Amino acid sequence: MALPSATDRAALVGRLRAAGCVYAEDEAELLLAAARSPAALADLTDRRVAGVPLEYLLGWAEFCGLRIAVDEGVFVPRARTALLVEVAAELTGAAPAVVDLCCGSGATTVALAHRLTPRWLAAADIDPAAVACARRNVVGLNAEVYEGDLFAPLPERWRGRLDLVVANAPYVPTDAVALMPPEARLHEAPVALDGGPDGLWVLRRVGADAAGWLIPGGHLVVEAGTTQVEALCAAFEEAGLVPTVHHNEDLEATAIAARRP
Repeated sequence: MALPSATDRAALVGRLRAAGCVYAEDEAELLLAAARSPAALADLTDRRVAGVPLEYLLGWAEFCGLRIAVDEGVFVPRARTALLVEVAAELTGAAPAVVDLCCGSGATTVALAHRLTPRWLAAADIDPAAVACARRNVVGLNAEVYEGDLFAPLPERWRGRLDLVVANAPYVPTDAVALMPPEARLHEAPVALDGGPDGLWVLRRVGADAAGWLIPGGHLVVEAGTTQVEALCAAFEEAGLVPTVHHNEDLEATAIAARRP
């Protein structure tokens, strides 16, 4: 596509800013790079102004310095989940067996594959669209992606042999989903957002089953909201795990690591 004039570029930035895009200049550059023709640029711009997440228009999202393919309807990886990856990588020893539950696009799986040298790496999600997307992202990484509910689809031979389980499970309370930004609540799958009445329904189930899948000394690492820490730590302790809390103010992120004694 021929390069737009400075006037056209400014008009694009102005239109994106008027639509509420905080990083209008950056988004304009990304849309310009993605469009193959003026007509394609017009279509992408119209859809972005209408509220379609930028990541769906581009077909990818940046996460932990990596480009992750993201299909429409699949949970878009958030920058704050980098804390989960960081904590998990620091806690895990050499050649771990690793599972990423509620994997979405597989972003965390891919990030951990680049930080660790797993002897076994797998991911799982209940959403078929997410599983298809994750399978594309893990090509070449010697990782497996399963479709099903949490631990249920995993091979039984790995029960009690996992060094690390990570889960960016849905943790938004049901009543709060309606208060989320439109880009999330109108475009991402509800199953990736709704964590039940207090937001912890899925995470409690993860914790309850994790001890049976982890080796002694293995870790579960999850993301949660700051107001959920006390209740989730109590749930993990009840499940026989020993939790520690990690915060990153810059990312506005909270991760809880829970060790099987």
